[in-house]
Parts: sequence; C-alpha cells; structure tokens
Amino acid sequence: MLTRRSFVACGAMAGLSACVQTPFAQVQAPPPPPVYPPLPAFYGPVYGEPFPIPAVEEGIINPELWRQEVQNPWPNQARGTIMIDPDAALLHFIESPDMAIRYGVSVGAQGFSWNGTARLQFTRKWPVWKVPADMIKRRPDLAPYSVANGGMQPGPGNPLGARALYLFQNGVDTLYRIHGDAGAKELGRAVSSGCIRMLNQDAIDLYDRSVHGAAVTVLPSLLPPGLAGLY
Repeated sequence: MLTRRSFVACGAMAGLSACVQTPFAQVQAPPPPPVYPPLPAFYGPVYGEPFPIPAVEEGIINPELWRQEVQNPWPNQARGTIMIDPDAALLHFIESPDMAIRYGVSVGAQGFSWNGTARLQFTRKWPVWKVPADMIKRRPDLAPYSVANGGMQPGPGNPLGARALYLFQNGVDTLYRIHGDAGAKELGRAVSSGCIRMLNQDAIDLYDRSVHGAAVTVLPSLLPPGLAGLY
C-alpha cells in the first residue's frame, strides 16, 4: 500500500535521478597505425644511375603492394603482357602461364580515363616529360615544358621518374604512360595527375623485364563516374 511517507520518499528519489546526467557515449580513439615489416632489400637506394634514387621510406607501404611473384590471374596471356587494374592499384607482368610479377601502383586522373588494349611501343630511361596541350590549358605554368619547347629534362622534379613505358593503339600514342617517381605514401592511392605511377625501383624492374611490342591491357574502372577523379 502506498502511504504518504513512501510517496514522499519516491518523489525525492525521482528528483535525485532527474539531476543525474546520462553519460555521453565515449568517443572511440582512432586505431593505431599498422606496423609493417621491413621492406625487401630491393627497395633500398639504387646506385649507378645518372640521378640519385633514395631508399623507399619504411613503415608506410602495405606488403600487399610490394613487388612480388604471384599466381598468374591471366594464364592465357602471352609472356610480357602487362595487365593493369586501376581500381585495385595493381599491375601484373605476365612471366608464364603459372606466374606473374605484381606491383603496387598509384593511379593518376588520366589512369582512370582510358582503358583497353594497347601496344608497348617503346620505353625510355630517365625520359623527357613533354606536357600535353590539354594539360597546359589547365596548367599554363607548364607551358615551358610543352612539346614545342622540348619538354622537361630528366632528373629530380621530372614526374616521369627513372623509367617510362609508352602505349600506342593502332599506331597512335594513347598518351597513357607507366612511369616512375611514385612516393611511398601515394602507392595504392589515386593521385592528382599522371597515368600509372610506380616506385622508381619497381619502374626500373618492369623496364628490365618489358617486352617490346607486348600487349598492355588496362581494365575499365568500375568506380562511379567522377569518383575516380577524387584525390
């Protein structure tokens, strides 16, 4: 039976509970950065080149993006074929029906805008960067490096890096390039410009393996239109 005394006591308890603030949900701390094992020795500094190639920065690149032998996902492709998946940021060089060399890459805006099969027309060590006219329209400050002006000479600051592979289709330059000068923090990501950008160490390795005239297939991006251009 609810007496007057018990009613007053219950009212007092209710008043006290009303004064107690419900604690806010605790904000979860961000997870700690991943700890990656030391890089393979082939990502150390490269000697004997006309320009310095420093070691790749440690502790940044997921081992999945390291250069490595993998089972060949395209066993029917001829040796020397290069397969590029821009969405996965992976490039495969076909060695045999069973094995391929896989490289992590970064993909520039142009790397998402073209797909199909082209021919590896030629390769260059420490290439000159000749800025296309459409890029100069967007970046007038690059006009000194136009085709007419002879381009940007090789060396530090040249965005093509230590090596470049040039793709042609039906005898016409696609303007699609596979080249060096990627930074460790860029690998596996979309970047502001360029096509397929590799670590200089990997670009040299791919250059040495490449087969003149081989097929290079760029898979179509499955990202929603416009999303691939975000970086």
